[in-house]
Amino acid sequence: QVQLVESGGSFVQPRGSLRLSCAASGKIFSPNAMGWHRQAPGKQRELVAVIGSGGLTNYADSVKGRFTISRDKDTVYLQMNSLEPEDTAVYYCVYAYGTLYWGQGTQVTVSS
Repeated sequence: QVQLVESGGSFVQPRGSLRLSCAASGKIFSPNAMGWHRQAPGKQRELVAVIGSGGLTNYADSVKGRFTISRDKDTVYLQMNSLEPEDTAVYYCVYAYGTLYWGQGTQVTVSS
């Protein structure tokens, strides 16, 4: 089993910044991928960004140039800049190795 503990969600005004963190523990195997998905009210969960063990990254078009994903061993970070109200969602950390493990989610609210 893999446990994921997220932190960093908060309320922020438009054009503000937040940094999310997610630490994985338990039966961690490599190579793996870690990343972030988000789900806004009334919408489907969507991929935000993902990073592999080797550092390869992939981003949703809607966050390219504003969000940056990084990792330090089994901890993944999401630096979010120039936040917009449309970024309001519950952000879920995910760990992938054969199957997907999900964090409990952290709320990000962007509003004036």
